[in-house]
Amino acid sequence: MTLRVDERGQYRLVDARHRPIAQANRFLAAVAVRGLSGATLRAYGFDLVILYRWLIQNRYSLASLSGAKLLQYAGAQQLAGAQPTTINRRLTTARLLYQFCTGREIDTGRGTMAPAPYYRGRGKDRTLGLHALPRQRQPKLRVKVPRRIVEPLSGAEVRQFLRTLRRYRDIAIVHLMLLCGLRSAEVVQLQLGDVLVEDEQLRIRGKGNRERVLPLPQVVAQSIADYVRWERPAGAASSRLFVILQGPRRGAPMTMAGLRSLFRHRRRDHTVARANPHRFRHTFGADMARSGVRLPILQRMMGHANSTTTLGYIRLSMADIADEYRRAVAELQRRYRVPR
Repeated sequence: MTLRVDERGQYRLVDARHRPIAQANRFLAAVAVRGLSGATLRAYGFDLVILYRWLIQNRYSLASLSGAKLLQYAGAQQLAGAQPTTINRRLTTARLLYQFCTGREIDTGRGTMAPAPYYRGRGKDRTLGLHALPRQRQPKLRVKVPRRIVEPLSGAEVRQFLRTLRRYRDIAIVHLMLLCGLRSAEVVQLQLGDVLVEDEQLRIRGKGNRERVLPLPQVVAQSIADYVRWERPAGAASSRLFVILQGPRRGAPMTMAGLRSLFRHRRRDHTVARANPHRFRHTFGADMARSGVRLPILQRMMGHANSTTTLGYIRLSMADIADEYRRAVAELQRRYRVPR
C-alpha cells in the first residue's frame, strides 16, 4: 500500500500491484474539494495507508469495521509506537472513511471501549471555564493525550544559536519564528510579495489556507532585506522568499527538509540541543504571554483556530513558576518580617 501523487497533483492510494484503491481515492478526492491544504491532504493519505495495511494484515474489509475492531486498531498503533495525538487522528480518519463509504456510523457493541458520557466534565470547559461543553450522544473512541509542558528556550540558548548562523537567510528564518511566531511551513511558503515593508506588515498563509497579517518588526525587516540584497540569487525564477543558495538547485524554493537540516546540524552543540523550529515558535508565544499580551490577540497572532491551542503554547514553564514563587516568598518575608 503506497501513497502517490498523480500528474494533476492529487494524492492517490495504490496497492502492492500498483492498482488504485477506489474507495480511498474517492474519499481523498472529496476531501480535496473542501479546499484543505496540501499538508492536510497528505496527512489523510498516510492515515489511509496505515489503515489499509492493518486491514489487509488482519484480513478485514472496510465494511466490517466495528467499535471493537477500532479498539484493536488503536492498540496496534500503540504497539507500533505512534503518539496519542497521531492515533486519535487516525481513528478519526477511519471513522470518516467508513461513514463516507457506507453512509452510516461505525456500530458499537460488545468489546467496545469508549469514554464515558461527559468525560470532559459537565458544564464549562476546564481550561478557561467560559465555553459550555456540548453533550455527546455517543462519545468517540480516543486514547488519552498526556499533557506536556514545552519549555521555551532561554535567552542564553537563543543568543548561542544565533551566533552559529552564517547566512542572512538563516538569520531571517530564525527571526521570523522567534519574533513573529511563524510555523516551519509558513516560513517556507512565504512569497516575496508577502513582505509589506512600507506598511510594516507580514502576510501569512497558515493552516487550512487561513490568512493573517502580522506587524513586521524592524529587526526582521532588516534581516530579510539583507538576505534579499546580498544572498538571494537575482535570477531566481521562484516567487518564494526563501530559496536554495548553492548547488545545482540554486534558486529553487527551499524545502521543509532543507529548513529542518538548518536546525538539525546545529543541535549537535549541546548548548543549543533543544533548539528546533517548534520551540522557537513556542518561545515567541511564551514571551508574548509574559509581556502581558492578551489571549485573543495572541491567538490571532499565532494563527490558532481556538484559544485552547494557544493556551497549550503559553502554559507556565518551571522557570516561570520558580520566578513567581521567589517573588511571592520575598513579599511574604517583608510582610511578616521573616529573617532571610
